[in-house]
Amino acid sequence: MTTKDLEELELLKYPIGKFDNPQSISSEDIQRWITDISELPEKLNKKVRPLSKEQLDTPYRPEGWTVKQLVHHIADSHMNALLRFKWAMTEDEPTIKAYDEKGFAQLYDSRLAPVEISLDFITALHGKWTILLENMSVSDFEKTFVHPATGHRYTLKESLGNYSWHSRHHYAHLNNLIIKKGW
Repeated sequence: MTTKDLEELELLKYPIGKFDNPQSISSEDIQRWITDISELPEKLNKKVRPLSKEQLDTPYRPEGWTVKQLVHHIADSHMNALLRFKWAMTEDEPTIKAYDEKGFAQLYDSRLAPVEISLDFITALHGKWTILLENMSVSDFEKTFVHPATGHRYTLKESLGNYSWHSRHHYAHLNNLIIKKGW
């Protein structure tokens, strides 16, 4: 592969760049990130529901997930995110459960279930998550959990920034594919 090919692949993998956790997180950052979480379901629904079966089965990049798998992945990932927030809010620095996202994307539900199931799930999940986020105090956002794979301690405000990025990251995958294909 040429350098240009590698750069193009990197752009397809990370269309908005890799997540960079800011050194300082402001209340404006938190509000912007909550908005990203609250707006994702509507944005996904507008882009994904009109797609045909063939379009849903199209990978967003070479050797990448299909659109259907991508939507199911967002549902799985954000389900884990909400649980991580709830654990950190109700337990003292819990160690969260990691999961094999690539393995999840290969399971029957991610490959075979209608995409509408996950779109509806994301809508409900983000509705609950947004209510939680909008009512958290400054000290709530300082609560932490520990990731078992790295041993790293994450504050909920850092985690919110990561899931805001995750929402925009996968939406960009989807949107870029739709633009590229002219759908």
